[in-house]
Amino acid sequence: MDLAAAATPLYIGSMLYENLKLKRRAVDTGPTPADYVKPDTTVSLAMGVASLIVPITQYLGGHIVPGKGRFGKVALTTVATAVAVTTVADRIVQSARSDENGRRLARRARLVAKVGGVAAIAGGGVLLTASTGYVSSVKRQWSKGKHRDLGTGVVAWTAAMVGWDFAYYWNHRMQHEIRAMWAIHVVHHSSEHYNLSTALRQPVASAFGVWVPYGAMARVGVRPALIEYSRGLNLIYQFWIHTDTVRSLGRSEQVLNTPSHHRVHHGSNSRYLDRNHAGIFIVWDRLFRTFQRELPEEDPVVYGLTKNIDPPRGWSSLWTVMTHEYRDMFHDIAQSTNWSDRLSFALRGPGWAYARRVERETPMFARPPDMAPLAAG
Repeated sequence: MDLAAAATPLYIGSMLYENLKLKRRAVDTGPTPADYVKPDTTVSLAMGVASLIVPITQYLGGHIVPGKGRFGKVALTTVATAVAVTTVADRIVQSARSDENGRRLARRARLVAKVGGVAAIAGGGVLLTASTGYVSSVKRQWSKGKHRDLGTGVVAWTAAMVGWDFAYYWNHRMQHEIRAMWAIHVVHHSSEHYNLSTALRQPVASAFGVWVPYGAMARVGVRPALIEYSRGLNLIYQFWIHTDTVRSLGRSEQVLNTPSHHRVHHGSNSRYLDRNHAGIFIVWDRLFRTFQRELPEEDPVVYGLTKNIDPPRGWSSLWTVMTHEYRDMFHDIAQSTNWSDRLSFALRGPGWAYARRVERETPMFARPPDMAPLAAG
């Protein structure tokens, strides 16, 4: 049983209660970013439903893994061809003569490189994620580790809950520090509001990420059922911390992730960026130096992205919410003229990508003296 899905009545009841509480608060204090706004809430709920019913993961695992799926070899050949063609096109652009024929040849080669570069990065990413997902799956790892079966006692449950949360911390952190992963996760941060409905604004493209494998727990003897229950309990816990109606939980905030800590995580303030990645236990952030406490009087949280997308306007906005970072990332890759930039736009942080884009689009004579070059090659 999927505990996270089974808790749907809890989600609905909690949101109705929170909405009532926020309306009462607004009478005294006025509107806040925590209030429910129909277009925004509709997108969040629709994303929650889509994340459950879009079968991307099953398709990748069943069809695209080289040596396992029917399209694996075709995909691998396509990616290798795209890499080779793009590399040749880059060389042609670099060596083209400056006369009219040379410029014409260079323009055609640039067009080939744009298409080939995107195809190579996108196709390579799909192959990598499908293959790592297959190899590290809970089912596959359990077949190799079940002789170490830890049973269903306290040790097994502790290993499952703590192990899941530890892996979640690193996966969540990677989603903020690697742009291709951020393209998946940005959906969750795209709202400029913060309430329990925001928790349901989940991506449909999680299958396109490379994750610290939760299946590693099965390899050391944690039963798949316990891993799945731990996943569900972790998600249910994280649902309730998406609220502005709970200000502080006292001493428990030293150990647990709380609404106060998670509000920081959703802030676009420079002080709050890429902080508090924990699922249940905030100790991971304290241990690995990504913790930041909320400072409501000094620096109130501003929710959303550093560059927000247009407000939701009808169902078409769902597509924009799901794909806008992929669109921008692939545009950056298409405009790149070398493999260093192409790979960096996918694998380095979003901040690097945005700064590199500005640098590339700013003419040399217009650059301020302190604009240091970001190109890696």
